[in-house]
Amino acid sequence: MIVLHAVVTASFILTPNDAPEPVGSLVAYPTEVNLEGAGDRQRLLVFERSADGTWLDRSAEASLEVDAAVARLDGQRLRPVSDGTTSMRVTLPDGRGLEVPVSVRDAGIDRQMSLRLDVLPVLTSAGCNSGACHGSARGQDGFHLSLFGYDPAGDYQRITTERPGRRVDLAFPRSSLLLEKALASVPHTGGRLLAEEEEAFGTLLRWLEEGALDDGADVAEVTGIELYPPELVISGSGAELPLSVRARYSDGTDRDVTDLAVFRTSNEVTGALPDRGVLRAGEAGEAFITASFGVHTVGLPLVVLDAVESGSEWSDPAEGVVPSNWVDEFVEQKLRKLRVTPSSICSDEAYLRRVHLDVVGRLPEPEEREAFISDPRPSSEKRAALAEKLLSEKGFTEIWVMQWAELLGIRSSRDISEKAALLYFEWLRDRIAKNAPVDAMVSDLLTASGGTFAAPETNFYQSERDNLVLSENVAQAFLGIRLKCAQCHNHPFDRWTQDDYYGFAAFFAQVGRKAAEDPREQVVFDRRRGQVNHPVDGRTVAPKFLGGETPSVQNVDRRAVLAGWLTAPENPWFARSLANRVWAHFMGPGIVEPVDDFQVSNPPSNGPLLDALAMRLVDTGYDFRDLVREILTSRAYQRSAEVTASNAGDSRNYSHATIRRMRAETLLDAICQVTDSPEKYRGLPLGSRAVEIADGTTGNYFLTTFGRSRRETVCACEVSFAPSLSQALHLLNGSTVHEKIRRGGLIKQMIADGIANEDVIRALYLRSLSRPPTEEELAALVTQVPADGDDRRAALEDVFWALLNSREFLFLH
Repeated sequence: MIVLHAVVTASFILTPNDAPEPVGSLVAYPTEVNLEGAGDRQRLLVFERSADGTWLDRSAEASLEVDAAVARLDGQRLRPVSDGTTSMRVTLPDGRGLEVPVSVRDAGIDRQMSLRLDVLPVLTSAGCNSGACHGSARGQDGFHLSLFGYDPAGDYQRITTERPGRRVDLAFPRSSLLLEKALASVPHTGGRLLAEEEEAFGTLLRWLEEGALDDGADVAEVTGIELYPPELVISGSGAELPLSVRARYSDGTDRDVTDLAVFRTSNEVTGALPDRGVLRAGEAGEAFITASFGVHTVGLPLVVLDAVESGSEWSDPAEGVVPSNWVDEFVEQKLRKLRVTPSSICSDEAYLRRVHLDVVGRLPEPEEREAFISDPRPSSEKRAALAEKLLSEKGFTEIWVMQWAELLGIRSSRDISEKAALLYFEWLRDRIAKNAPVDAMVSDLLTASGGTFAAPETNFYQSERDNLVLSENVAQAFLGIRLKCAQCHNHPFDRWTQDDYYGFAAFFAQVGRKAAEDPREQVVFDRRRGQVNHPVDGRTVAPKFLGGETPSVQNVDRRAVLAGWLTAPENPWFARSLANRVWAHFMGPGIVEPVDDFQVSNPPSNGPLLDALAMRLVDTGYDFRDLVREILTSRAYQRSAEVTASNAGDSRNYSHATIRRMRAETLLDAICQVTDSPEKYRGLPLGSRAVEIADGTTGNYFLTTFGRSRRETVCACEVSFAPSLSQALHLLNGSTVHEKIRRGGLIKQMIADGIANEDVIRALYLRSLSRPPTEEELAALVTQVPADGDDRRAALEDVFWALLNSREFLFLH
């Protein structure tokens, strides 16, 4: 057997932070200081954003001056003295400076310690109520706290009265077990968490000394937090830079909560957090730093550049070769910031194959290749014309119907008959074929009523009958938000709380289902009754938009109210989630990855690009094909897969094409196409493509092995591209490739037609790889193929088999 080693060739995160300062400027954070109460304090950070865009910490060398009658300096922290307003003067050794407004009020009032504002934040920052400690489902060592303090009332009861006189000793507060355990003065599984000299310990002790009181009903709530600086670009590793977190409260006050915030990094190698509020720059790369306080989390993008590259000139090898469009402005802006030089534009052959597989899910026929390559027009013109042609083909519709069918979970089950699933699939195909606006299609799904045969879109409510899970699916599928964590507790890494979860679920509390005359059919309707109760206190939860208001839903279908909000142009998630999925299909990784996991701690790799793509969708009335057309004609899509020394480590910024394995359906269809040996699927005529399968329960061993979605959940993770030994063995030794080569009879027919070995090999290359063999490949293969006899056919079939097992065939590049 001949083994051919073919190679790949190239023949809105919403954030309360202020916008970054312009380059070449000196800035202090926060930009104004408000001190309320005798115990308040605020740390000041001073940065310079140099002309090349990098940030320099000037905090240690800056001289700070303030009116001593109003405030005093304790190192870099400002503390109140008396009520009034003034300015703090910040001066660098070179004479440059700026002024920061300072306001002080209630300087003579030392407020009482608060459970919610002071005690629970200390327990959270120390890790006491984390999932690995007392915040776990069963608690730890007999003591249970709500995870990250989502149930303050319950925590108060468990701390103060669950074990009277044990955890809290009001007669001798210093002897309270709450403190003794934290100091490890008595055996503690968690070890020592606090020291007596720390402010956090003093907070707990003072609360106990004041009587361990619960808060009143009018206690202020945290409305948001700010992380400073808003972004960082650092040249060279090793530098340690300070961070600051400020919380804003519902009573109009704010506090420096840096010492109580929980910091995390997405990349320890690039950005480490050796101490609370301290960032250490590491190896060149990107990281995302998050700070959490209460139920709020905000993030800081960090870029660390090689020091030797600082000030280097950025260039694009595609300049003058292919014109850029608005998509490229955002991609290249990020690459300039990273000082990453993108790859050159791919060859016409590479673009031809890539765009066919991406847009219509098939390989170009040899005749199509010849027409495209011989077209005398400039590459940019004929590529744009090819993209336009493919967008009008039936295959484009099939590719996106398949992906929406995965998203909507179209499959027969106990609740959806095969007939209902087929009708649902055909309804979806009709909408996409007509290029129906996606917002209108989603609105129709959410508000669907009637029989599952007569109104197939109502099967959306049959795919998942549990209304809590249904609300989770809607958030994840259409908004990219994973709410599931918030069902049991406030989300630990995002903004969503239990109140948000049950408020969103309340929109589906009145969905009714009943039997129709045909036992295979169900009727979906609005019952105008039904409610959702909060699991912590049992109260009825009113419908509430995620991150938004509580609308009026009296005497209306709640789903219609939700649909209006979800598809509104100002919705911060719907258009961005859809644009992200489209981008990921053509570019490999999504701008947010995974594509259905929009959260503060998982930011977009290029936020401005994602916002621009979403805005394009909204401005064109959700014209799906328009967005695809813009992507296909961008330089970003047309980049070569060949990496350079500059961009070899880039996997998220689209400086080169991503090499990606074909998805299961496309791969099987491609094998059927090149071997001229069609597949038979249940319920479909012979010759139908795998992308046309309507029912998620229909499949075969090949599709399952290569990661086809079974459509059991809305999670994008159901489609798997992960390699496995089973895949390799099936391609090498399984029945699919070998039998299709024999059954298709292409080799046998070409031999019967008297075609020479060289031309047979060329034809096989053109069918499989969309390119002719190189002279070296052709010369090596011809010498191993007999001139005639049965061995000739076997050898040529081996060549065919080797091509279909090559990485160049299996991958998009």
